[in-house]
Amino acid sequence: MDYTQDLSRRRLLKWGGASAATIAVSGVLLPNFGITAALAAELGDGDIGVLNYAYALEQLEAAFYTQVLQTPFSRMQPNDRVILTSIRDHEIAHRDFLKKALGRNAIPALEVDFSAVDFGSRRSVLATADTFENLGVAAYNGAGQLLSNPDYLVAAGSIVSIEARHAAAIADLIDPYSARSVGKGHVDAKGLDGALQPSQVLPKAAPFIATPVSAATLP
Repeated sequence: MDYTQDLSRRRLLKWGGASAATIAVSGVLLPNFGITAALAAELGDGDIGVLNYAYALEQLEAAFYTQVLQTPFSRMQPNDRVILTSIRDHEIAHRDFLKKALGRNAIPALEVDFSAVDFGSRRSVLATADTFENLGVAAYNGAGQLLSNPDYLVAAGSIVSIEARHAAAIADLIDPYSARSVGKGHVDAKGLDGALQPSQVLPKAAPFIATPVSAATLP
C-alpha cells in the first residue's frame, strides 16, 4: 500500500455506529474502506467490550508518553520530565492491568499515529497530553454505568481518579497557578466532570490510532 492509499484509509476510519456494524467475518471487505475485517480490532460487548475500550485508550496514552520521553521536546525542564515520566509509568501500569484482566479477550496492540504531534514542541506535546487526559476522564466517567461487574467498576473508579490527577498536573504545566489547574473548561457549574459515551470518545481518539476498531456493540 502506498502512502496515498494509507492516508486515505486513515482518514476514512470510523469508530462505532453504523460503519462499525458493517464488520462481518474475517476476510470480508469493509464497505468503502477496501480493508479486511481481519485487520480490525473488535472490542466485544458487555464488560469485555468496555474493558477493551479502556484498554485501547490506555494503549494510546502509554504510547504517547513513551514517545514524549524518548524524543524530549526542546529545553525540557527537570520538573517537566519528572511529571511526564510519572504519568507515563501510570499509563503503562493501567495498560498492563487491563491487558491482564482481559486475558485472551484482549484486543491486539494498536498501531498509533502521532503525525499531528510536534514532539519537539513543548506546546504541542502538552496540548495533546491535555486532550488525552481530559478525554480519558470523560471516557471513564461515561463507561462506568456500562459495567456490570462491581470489581471492574471499582478498578475503573481507581483509574479515573489517577487520570484526573494527570489532567490537573498537565494543566499546571501549561499554565501554572491559574484557574485552569482546577478544571476550568472541564468542570460544570455543579462541580462535576464531563461524562462521554464511547461513541463520543472514540471519534476524538481515532485520528491518533491507525488500527481500525469496531465498537458497534457499545453506546
